[in-house]
Amino acid sequence: MTAFRYRRAALALTAAVLPLTLTACGGDDGSSDAAADKASSSAPAEEKSSAPAEGTPADGPFGPACATVPKDGAGSFDGMAQDPVATAASNNPALSTLVTAVKKAGLVDTLNNAQNITVFAPTNDAFAKIPKADLDKVLADKEMLTNILTYHVVGEKLSPMQLESGTYDTLQKSSLTTKGSGENYTVNDTSKVVCGNVPTANATVYIVDTVLMPKS
Repeated sequence: MTAFRYRRAALALTAAVLPLTLTACGGDDGSSDAAADKASSSAPAEEKSSAPAEGTPADGPFGPACATVPKDGAGSFDGMAQDPVATAASNNPALSTLVTAVKKAGLVDTLNNAQNITVFAPTNDAFAKIPKADLDKVLADKEMLTNILTYHVVGEKLSPMQLESGTYDTLQKSSLTTKGSGENYTVNDTSKVVCGNVPTANATVYIVDTVLMPKS
């Protein structure tokens, strides 16, 4: 009789403990899954670089000389975008020699009234590479000056991608060539773009460090 009571008590204890054990096992599995999910959700997402891939053309103005462009006012990028190209250039102190040459050649209205053009604009330092006597001679000769200045103008807007390898007719009637990638471009293999892809109301401007000379 005593043994029978012990067996009943053991069975009762087993019946009571077994559900608790199963519940505990099930709880452990749920906790593990939840912990894993939490760890997964809290893990830092893979960072994506916003920098353009090497060799990718820039979307806006680029180049070392762009740092000298005023941050605001008529001579800033935003200000130049509102004016036609000759007027916009006149508000950039680095292009004062070019502006003087354009005025002497009588090309202000021609450039301001043209539509969808590209201007390769030599800096003051670019003109300074020309011996003063030679530069004075050019500035005094309207026909020669016009010939040189119109060689810096292409009758279509060129994107940086189009400069990677191209040959384009100029308003002077002879062609120029461009090559490069990313933020490094040259014109006729000698003149480097130092601030490119600058928008004006009617043109895209690429500021260059060497005056371009017509091939014919």
